[in-house]
Amino acid sequence: MTHTLFDKIWALHHVDTRADGKHLLYMDRHAVHELHAPHAFGLLDENERTVRRTDLTMVVQDHTVPTRPGVIRISPHIQATLQAGLRHGVKVLDVNDPEHGIVHVVTPELGIALPGLTLACPDSHASTVGAIGCLAFGCGTTELVHVLSTQVMAMEKPRQMRIWLDGSLSNWVNAKDVALALIRRMGVSAARSTAVEYCGPVVEAMDIESRMTLCNMTIEWGGRTCLIAPDEKTIAWCKGRRGAPQGQAWDEALAWWRTLHTDAKAVFDEEHHLDCTDLSPQLTWGTDPAQVIGINEAVPQPMALDASAQDRATRALAYMAVKAGQSLDGLTIDRVFIGSCSNARLPDLRTAARVVQGRQVAAGVQALVVPGSSTIKRQAEAEGLDQIFLQAGFEWREAGCSMCAGANGDIGSPGQRCVATSNRNFENRQGRDVRTHLASPAMAAAAAIAGHLTDVRRLMETKA
Repeated sequence: MTHTLFDKIWALHHVDTRADGKHLLYMDRHAVHELHAPHAFGLLDENERTVRRTDLTMVVQDHTVPTRPGVIRISPHIQATLQAGLRHGVKVLDVNDPEHGIVHVVTPELGIALPGLTLACPDSHASTVGAIGCLAFGCGTTELVHVLSTQVMAMEKPRQMRIWLDGSLSNWVNAKDVALALIRRMGVSAARSTAVEYCGPVVEAMDIESRMTLCNMTIEWGGRTCLIAPDEKTIAWCKGRRGAPQGQAWDEALAWWRTLHTDAKAVFDEEHHLDCTDLSPQLTWGTDPAQVIGINEAVPQPMALDASAQDRATRALAYMAVKAGQSLDGLTIDRVFIGSCSNARLPDLRTAARVVQGRQVAAGVQALVVPGSSTIKRQAEAEGLDQIFLQAGFEWREAGCSMCAGANGDIGSPGQRCVATSNRNFENRQGRDVRTHLASPAMAAAAAIAGHLTDVRRLMETKA
């Protein structure tokens, strides 16, 4: 009998099926952030419950953490989370911890997320760690309490979809462009209640950090979770991580990880192909991640879209102050944000630094770079990337969610236009009436230099 990768991990963690038909799935790891931790731990206290496995649970401070250097602002969430963690004997990566960072960045970085494991996190972008073959599920606060106290999550088994990414990527086109193009094609709800597996030559060519960007964006088209089969790149990336197996346990883990792939004749509920060969850098023009065009395309006419999308498109055009039929190329911008759990890893910062090196941020543009973790920040500084950004006129920030979350003081002013490497462009997401264009680190960096939306390929050809 043949099995998908998802089925293999699911079967190893399936505990039982309840009378209501929901499945109980064992969770190997829990990762919690401070927006949910105080309430969840409070509910545990009220019901006289404890954390079943404190050794498998970690709490991260990220959403409300200020990222301006030298700024000390301890939010009620941060304070309550620290107290709750201490009370329950759970490891807390506090704001001053040398390994502090965004939850979806630090869990694989520290080897908390590993191939073949399951992970629960009260955050929609838990699917990020699917990039290394870790089966992760986002959950609500009530579900989180259940997971913390029982070590299992109750859920319906997702449908399964396989996405083949064919062809190859041209220069300055990367995983963020692939993700945006895919969401544009599929729509924001195509993967609802679905576990997605990504495969194909484009995925195989990606580094692990790029795969994390792709998996991070899965939730933006409705995915319940996602996976990429572990390969030799995955093994090399995981080796030596603090939480990775050591010695004989490492050898045993490798033998198991190499079985974690979809069998040749396994059947999915749906399969789709996307040829990435001619893909151009992508940008959002509207207020959801499916409202996307290539930099060389025009904003669509609402009447040319499906009937279900026309009203949404009309509203988005008004909010974004762009017109149907216009090009985004040359549209003046006010802010650039390079960061978030989608694009704040070391390769992302290296790419952006290549674009800005020897150049200056355009007058009137505020540009900031926010590393995804303190570890990434130190690595970038060791390579001199911080100096490249600072000399170009960028702000170099401390690790945290920053403008992606908007719950930490990092927001734009009404009417400002922002280019962001984050994963959401909803109305008011980055500040009241702020207009957000999602883009790759390369495209965001190019916009900061030009002072307007532009094709990074053209900018780099000019530099050459």
